[in-house]
Amino acid sequence: MPFSSRTPTQPWSTMPTFVTLDGLALRTPDGRRLFENLTLSLGAERTGLVGRNGIGKTSLLRAIAGELAPAAGSVTRRGTFGLLRQIVAPPAAATIAEVTGLAEPLDRLRRIAAGEATPDDVAEADWTLEARLSAALAELGLGGLDLQRPAASLSGGQLTRAALAAQIASAPDLLLLDEPTNNLDAEGRWLVAETLGGWRGGALVVSHDRALLRRMDRILELTSLGARVYGGGYELYAERRAAEDAAAARELADARAALGRVRRETQLAAERKARRDAAGRRARAKGDAPKMLLDAQAERAEATGGRQTRLADRLKAEAGERLAEAEAKVERVRRLAFELPPSGLPAGRTVLVFEQAGFAYGDGRPVLSDISLRMVGPERVAVSGPNGAGKTTLIRLAAGELAPSAGQVRLAVPAALIDQQTAMLRPEEPLLAAYRRFNPEATTNAAHAALARFLFRNRDADKPVGSLSGGERLRGALACVLCGQAPPQLLIVDEPTNHLDLDSLTAIEAALIAFDGALMAVSHDRDFLAAIGVEREIALPARSPSSGPR
Repeated sequence: MPFSSRTPTQPWSTMPTFVTLDGLALRTPDGRRLFENLTLSLGAERTGLVGRNGIGKTSLLRAIAGELAPAAGSVTRRGTFGLLRQIVAPPAAATIAEVTGLAEPLDRLRRIAAGEATPDDVAEADWTLEARLSAALAELGLGGLDLQRPAASLSGGQLTRAALAAQIASAPDLLLLDEPTNNLDAEGRWLVAETLGGWRGGALVVSHDRALLRRMDRILELTSLGARVYGGGYELYAERRAAEDAAAARELADARAALGRVRRETQLAAERKARRDAAGRRARAKGDAPKMLLDAQAERAEATGGRQTRLADRLKAEAGERLAEAEAKVERVRRLAFELPPSGLPAGRTVLVFEQAGFAYGDGRPVLSDISLRMVGPERVAVSGPNGAGKTTLIRLAAGELAPSAGQVRLAVPAALIDQQTAMLRPEEPLLAAYRRFNPEATTNAAHAALARFLFRNRDADKPVGSLSGGERLRGALACVLCGQAPPQLLIVDEPTNHLDLDSLTAIEAALIAFDGALMAVSHDRDFLAAIGVEREIALPARSPSSGPR
């Protein structure tokens, strides 16, 4: 079991609240509002934190950890906290211990063991740290890892697991984890999920990993409208969120219909009054009725018209307020609905063939060997395996970007590869120009229409690629590839779900479901593969590690 910040004899009901947020508001350095009026308590439960990229999830973790000052409201802290950031490339000379924040306490224990300790070392020593750390590393599949190794010698996934082990060994009251399963292979994701499933302290976990979110006790969703807490894991959250969205949409439709009825009725009343006024003017012009009677009728008509106008204004104001309230309940997130051009791939057409194919780098180091596979028609295939197994090499062979060093690879149809960095797009290039580069036959209007299908409307199409988020770049790449006159008949995607929020993830799934050609996907996300209809899996074995644990 992972280490906990409390003893097994402490019942859950006696655990204190570790963090209280009261009316919390956060803003970006340039003053943009992220969210406001967030009131929440965090204790010994595991809370999954979800929301669109840019809504402030990482900023909330930093505010709880005391690294970011609130724009309004307060954060009350009790106990200790451990913050796991998203891992970036470590400095070349840094050790694993330095990157994970354990260098100082481990050095203190080393000095004590070597007889070089100062009185302060002895007073501040965490005597059981090494034992706790060893157990946490083993829990996360890194047993025997030497923390004095260069951090750069580990993969991103290994370094993330090492950093999580360091946090668990430190036994904080509340873990704050920012996308802990990004860049992890299937085994690493499972190990992290298992570890958090057994964690008995508090945890606030930013994640779009649906398998991990299923392990949570509740889900906290941040939106532009504020925050909502949903008891239970991901499935219950998704079910309740869908029901709330449907109810809010119905209420909004009803409010719009009511406002339309009031406007029509007001217009009809105004037209009836205009006809009566015109009739009165004609009667006055003829002089058939006494002037006193005509003046009295005019006064009554004016008074009635004033009352009707005031009533109409009040009804329109009430209907408008109801509409505004209904709109406030519906977050303005545009959804994708796709009608893509057909790829024209026949059902029986051979798409891709590997015949005992292998690949080795120039130094002779083998990456793949003896790979045989065949894709026929609009098949959907997943390429799986641990990090370092050669998945990216295999799909580059499939796309024709690499030539096999043994055997044969035959690509029989037009293909497109979208890699993790969407390298097909140039950072300085406006998205509209990128689309025209891939589809030179398209007119400007056709290019705008294609990008609009992927929610790049009007000026959004002129944004430089480098200014787009990861999800936006992926949407842009899919638009460039799938919405031309001649879409590929084989689409290859490499880890398309990394760093996407749940809304972006749903959008990408919708796009790939709408594609009618053959699809090859590298992904560790089982929910994603199921959602896009993958039919079979090509599992690559782990390569023999050159050094250290995987």
